[in-house]
Amino acid sequence: MANSSATPKILLVKLSSLGDVLHNLPIVWDIRARLPNAQIDWVVEEAYVQLLTPLLSRDGFRGIDRIIPFGLRRWKKSLLSKKSWQEFFTFKDELQKFNYDFIIETQGLLKSALVCSLAKKSPDAKVSGLANATEFSGYEPIARGFYDQSVHVPFHCHAVDRSRYVACSALNLPLIDRSEKAQFYPASYVESVVDSKLAGLEKPYVLFFHSTAREAKRWSNANWIALGKKLSSLGYQVVLPWGSSAEEEISNGLAAQIPGSLVPDAFSIEAAFSVIANAALVVGVDTGLTHLSAVLNKPTVEIYGDSPRWKTEGYWSAKIRNVGDIQAPPTIDEVAKASLDLLT
Repeated sequence: MANSSATPKILLVKLSSLGDVLHNLPIVWDIRARLPNAQIDWVVEEAYVQLLTPLLSRDGFRGIDRIIPFGLRRWKKSLLSKKSWQEFFTFKDELQKFNYDFIIETQGLLKSALVCSLAKKSPDAKVSGLANATEFSGYEPIARGFYDQSVHVPFHCHAVDRSRYVACSALNLPLIDRSEKAQFYPASYVESVVDSKLAGLEKPYVLFFHSTAREAKRWSNANWIALGKKLSSLGYQVVLPWGSSAEEEISNGLAAQIPGSLVPDAFSIEAAFSVIANAALVVGVDTGLTHLSAVLNKPTVEIYGDSPRWKTEGYWSAKIRNVGDIQAPPTIDEVAKASLDLLT
């Protein structure tokens, strides 16, 4: 390592989005296994803080020592507000509480690089980030100007592997790849998640995450209805969550044709942990909540249709089925078979 100390202060910068934050989690475990006494802090968009809280250091467990929330999305909506600037300077004070020895930025975006520039650094500090774009991922080359070390990664690279490339290079550690199983959350945490309190929820239930920010990723309504009817006939309650008024309308339309199904009230990311952890099965398109199910190691069918499967597929568990691929959405028979495989 560039810093010979066994207790370096390390800052991880991965701001968003839901799936990207999840796929960055394994580097916390990778670093902690090799540098058990390091201080590991993480800057993340405030909307995703709940994804990180299960990894906070506590009661002898060492994970993330500090989570530093970043409110950029909200601040941009009221740039002239005194409150926004007060919150920004509070964020800056938190960011500058320690002199960091290593700053690891795995997003390759200007906003992330600017956070790196604001952080307080030790005299020999090293800021590391992506040297190049990866296929089908956002990247802003201007970010390289804020790094001391730009790390080249394969163009065709899974999201988890990409973060591991950057972290290992930054800390001068042997490359960690798929030969070392990715870990996301403490097993004890996943086992302790309590039952959901959503009104109308009945066990056993199956979650359908049918919508995502990009319309082209969706699977057809007719397929969801056919799958829902099949699972309903087997005694499962089909639950159709939503995140916007447009998605709620779709959920209601699907529910009208799936016997016994439920369109729940909107729920937070924090509540999503318990909803997902207690489901018999999750079936979803390539979206953050589907990936949350996969990293919680729950029975999960991930549907790909307008994004490449290799980029985010769950490869770390026998409880995950990845079906379809870019420009090749799976058939109802393929998804039904994958679902029944996991339910039996």
